Amino acid sequence: MRAVDIIIKKRDKSELSSEEIVFFIRGFTSGDIPDYQASAFAMAVMINGMSPRETADLTLAMAHSGQTLDLSNIVDIAVDKHSSGGVGDKTSLTVLPTVAACGLPVGKMSGRGLGFSGGTLDKLESIPGYRCDLTTDEFKQQLKEKGIVLTGQSLDLAPADGKMYALRDVTGTVPSMPLIASSIMCKKIAAGAQAILLDVKTGLGAFMQTLPEARELANLMVDIGRHAGRETVALLSDMNQPLGHAVGNALEVVEAIDALHGGGPDDFREHCLHVSAHMLMLGKRAKDLSQGRALAEKAIADGSAFEKFRVLVQAQGGDVSFVEDPGKLPKANLVEVVNAPRSDCISQVHARNVGEAAVRLGAGRARKGDPIDHAVGFVILRKVGEQVEKGQPLFEIHANERAKLEAAREEVLQAFAFSDQPVLPLPLFYE
Repeated sequence: MRAVDIIIKKRDKSELSSEEIVFFIRGFTSGDIPDYQASAFAMAVMINGMSPRETADLTLAMAHSGQTLDLSNIVDIAVDKHSSGGVGDKTSLTVLPTVAACGLPVGKMSGRGLGFSGGTLDKLESIPGYRCDLTTDEFKQQLKEKGIVLTGQSLDLAPADGKMYALRDVTGTVPSMPLIASSIMCKKIAAGAQAILLDVKTGLGAFMQTLPEARELANLMVDIGRHAGRETVALLSDMNQPLGHAVGNALEVVEAIDALHGGGPDDFREHCLHVSAHMLMLGKRAKDLSQGRALAEKAIADGSAFEKFRVLVQAQGGDVSFVEDPGKLPKANLVEVVNAPRSDCISQVHARNVGEAAVRLGAGRARKGDPIDHAVGFVILRKVGEQVEKGQPLFEIHANERAKLEAAREEVLQAFAFSDQPVLPLPLFYE
């Protein structure tokens, strides 16, 4: 078998065999197949696509290109959740303790924020002492004893994906559906997931900006999951405006804790309950969505969901007093309330623009390895469909530098659009 023959076959729109895909990914991972041939392969896939079977084979080949985690001797079913990212998306901080409190163990490896999309690990590191670098043995032990883990990726999971993504980034092949879907799913499978819940965002602040694109990606990932023997469900959720009110690391932790106490913004709390219900169904703890939701609501109401969050933070070295009293979390020196410039109905709060403004404020990173300021960010006080009067509070800026605050004020004001006609609120989920 030769790499060039596989490239030519895909170039000519033929379907690759499982053996050819495994051969190519193994050779690329080991270095026997050079970057220029892998780039040609990625471009052929970008132009001609792949069948669901080919995409599933590509995903499994990448999942098995490095270490894999086997959780079958620790939990009866390993359920993983993946969000395709967004602005104000702190759902893992609320959902994971909620479902764990319902008796469904959850061990999740999360990432850091890059670009306008925030990262779960950055939010958790607002809590002094919280460790995001658990070893594999620590991951397994904590999952077995505490029923909840939320850490960074310690294993060399799916190295073929890392190598392939670096090439795609510089060869114009990032927006390929099979390559996007396999990149997401290979890491979930390598991390030991037997059931996977995908929260696929669509809208102005999402990678998939249109509903048809998001639907295509969701269907493809569900197909991959089924081909790989994993029960997989995808939800299409809105990311045209920030989720909840808080955008910024410590601010989002406070909001997630509020939701664990039964408070927080209505849209964020509802989103978390819906995702929790689906996870409890996937994990065989609920027979249907209504039972799953009832279990999640009970865990929040009786305090067991918040207690599970305390257990998580304590187990990973975090100072629990910051969870018990979120007022101790990092605070910005400068807080300014910006008022509405006119009386009208809000027709848009551009999620991506808010996210990018948060990065420039210091809440995110433009390049991998950039330091972040856990205290800064925004609190978006008004949502699409709400009527606002001139002079009423529109949003808050939390900043540590006056010049950055001044710039952020104008940027976020530009993210708001107004209409003199009534505007319907945005749906939380599309399907």
